[in-house]
Amino acid sequence: MNQDELIVGLDIGTTKICAIIGQFNDNGILEITGVGTAPSRGLRRGVVINIEATVKSIIEAIENAEMMSGREVSEVFTGLAGGTIEGINSRGVVAVTGKGREINHEDVERVIDAAKAISIPMDREVFHVIPQEFIVDDQPGIKNPTGMIGVRLECEVHIITGSVNSAQNIIKCINRAGFKARDIILEPLASAKAVLSNDEKELGVLMIDLGGGTTDVLVYVEGAPYFTDVIPVGGEQVTNDLSIMIKTPLDAAEKIKLEAGCCYMDLIQGEEEVHIPGVGGRPPRRMQKSDLVSIIQPRMAEIFNMVLEKIKVLGYHKTISGGVVLTGGGSLIPGAVELASDVFGLPARLGYPVKLGGLVEEYCNPMYSTGVGLVLHGATKVDEKPVSGTKGRPGMVNVFDKLKDWLKEFF
Repeated sequence: MNQDELIVGLDIGTTKICAIIGQFNDNGILEITGVGTAPSRGLRRGVVINIEATVKSIIEAIENAEMMSGREVSEVFTGLAGGTIEGINSRGVVAVTGKGREINHEDVERVIDAAKAISIPMDREVFHVIPQEFIVDDQPGIKNPTGMIGVRLECEVHIITGSVNSAQNIIKCINRAGFKARDIILEPLASAKAVLSNDEKELGVLMIDLGGGTTDVLVYVEGAPYFTDVIPVGGEQVTNDLSIMIKTPLDAAEKIKLEAGCCYMDLIQGEEEVHIPGVGGRPPRRMQKSDLVSIIQPRMAEIFNMVLEKIKVLGYHKTISGGVVLTGGGSLIPGAVELASDVFGLPARLGYPVKLGGLVEEYCNPMYSTGVGLVLHGATKVDEKPVSGTKGRPGMVNVFDKLKDWLKEFF
């Protein structure tokens, strides 16, 4: 393990781009040494729509992180998000061919290959194949079947696909900014690494990552992901609603949302008032905070209900005994946890990134969950080579085709 090697998580979001720098200290403990952010001006709902604007934002975010850490960045671990993401559950089955019917790594690899042999459109790519459970001769619930005796081996997997073009555009932006992409991972999986406990994953948990342009949804059942989705609504829509309803510019509406926003009426006490700045020379005015909540709460409730409808269709609302975990910048609106608990009828909590070493405390915020998760993911990949310039599709990631990485994701 090289203590001097930097592990950089680059979260390319719709409203902000965040770079988090980590490295191992002399005792082998992972520390966060730099955090940098920049407004994101080249994405819409998680998808790159302006290469040059995105490149500038990436450079600004990484330079800010470099300034804090005093180190120079060359490679990053980045995330994939947006409405092009789709999660599919699949099953494969093979006959055990090992000596004495003992299941070996080749059998495991073959059954995973069988499970991922699904038909997908030409413009989509498989990014993750994550085993959920193995079944040996009708015995379910097996985590690692290697070494067991059996005749028939089955595997259930969660396959995550995304747009080839979306991933290539992200890699292109990183390369044009002067950096290399070491790896690319689904952003909700990165966030889950940072905020979910193993107990929650085993019990069954719903994680909702409330971003600016999109809301990422991930359901874990018995320790493995079973449902992945992206809802094309996020914090930007709350800001837009405020801007229209209280007749103020978007910048002012965003500031009001951050400083005085609330999405749960029961938290409002007395006759609290909010200052609304004047526009076009008109004098500022004041409004009741309860009126502000009456604008924000319906939109947040709508987002939660959209999530609830999606998981209800597949019956996952019955499997999330571990409750609901909210993370991402949108989760910081006061009342979000209480509102989520009401909508889902389950305990809810705010998901803060796991505490790591280092002097920088700024990363201990739900808005940095994806960035911290990317650093944690990168910490397991520091001995592997960059994906930029690999054979095959330019910039695409082949690391998830390796059996050892499937098992790493699972265990």
